[in-house]
Amino acid sequence: MSVQQEASVDGEALEVWIDQDLCTGDGICAQYAPEVFELDIDGLAYVKTADDQLLQDRGATAAVPLPLLTDVVDSAKECPGECIHVRRVSDKVEVYGPDVA
Repeated sequence: MSVQQEASVDGEALEVWIDQDLCTGDGICAQYAPEVFELDIDGLAYVKTADDQLLQDRGATAAVPLPLLTDVVDSAKECPGECIHVRRVSDKVEVYGPDVA
């Protein structure tokens, strides 16, 4: 059984979530990191688990796999809806996304 290593900042595991209220449905995130993001039939983006399960609950988070950290961060930076949030799991502090000062 292989364990996929999760991305971290200073040793802290990271997770990503999408604010669907702000999602514009452009699909840029799904182009950058299709293993993490997917557009659903409602035209909005959602995060996915490592086993490809779409998480549609409001505020649902997915672990950020280490090999995809750059793609996930680029998705957050390029998102026109500014709705992608990457934060530390331990304290929920955002490290990439629209709420980073």
